Amino acid sequence: MTELNIITLVSVGAHPTSGRARRAEQDARAVELGLRLVGPRLQLLHAGDPQEEALRAYLGMGLDALTVLAQPPRADALPALADYLAGSNVQLVLTGSQAETGEGSGMLPFLLAERLGWPVVVGLAEVEQVENGVAQVLQALPRGQRRRLRVRLPFLASVDNAAPAARQSAFGPARRGQLHSDTVAVVDDPLQAEAQWQPARPRPKRLKVIKAKTGAERMKAATAKASGGGGQVLKDISPEAGAEAIFKLLLEEGVLR
Repeated sequence: MTELNIITLVSVGAHPTSGRARRAEQDARAVELGLRLVGPRLQLLHAGDPQEEALRAYLGMGLDALTVLAQPPRADALPALADYLAGSNVQLVLTGSQAETGEGSGMLPFLLAERLGWPVVVGLAEVEQVENGVAQVLQALPRGQRRRLRVRLPFLASVDNAAPAARQSAFGPARRGQLHSDTVAVVDDPLQAEAQWQPARPRPKRLKVIKAKTGAERMKAATAKASGGGGQVLKDISPEAGAEAIFKLLLEEGVLR
């Protein structure tokens, strides 16, 4: 493990309530995972503003330096990151699965791996072993399941909330750490120049679905009497009346707002 060369990509996050700039939650988990693998030898990389103070929160996790590829706000970070990683001796690149600010599309890990010609692992929960150029990792699946994979180095992996929680950031090390700025070619992002920005809306609430594994449980769920007692049977009514009843139900269930 100690001979691995790991780079963690970090971004500027936003507090979900106040919107204040902070370290991104998933990126911090990626840093935590890297620290557990190689300790202070972990390298941090960011493409953006070298003066962004929120980046120091990553240094406060126990690292001395962070490399910043200087980019204006509307630049495309993909070419700069790909060129930097291609010219390094990195064996494993860790990222969060989705940025908290900007486009937040979650596509960067896949586009970056495509440019580098590397395999990509999503939902990385743990790196168990690295031997003879092959890593054995645990991938997080829905409902708490895990899948063991063997991946040849180098590769890129994204982490989410299944990864270990990030340690707290200490103020002293965060202030003492160095932000090293590198000058790189700037490529404009045409999508950001043409797109209209607006706050993201909450996802619609899903209706409750009864989940049963056996035939007996499914039959019981289908034949059980409703406990609410507030429903009504709609029969021989006009389409307008039926649509109005459905619309009212969706409002009551919180699917529509």
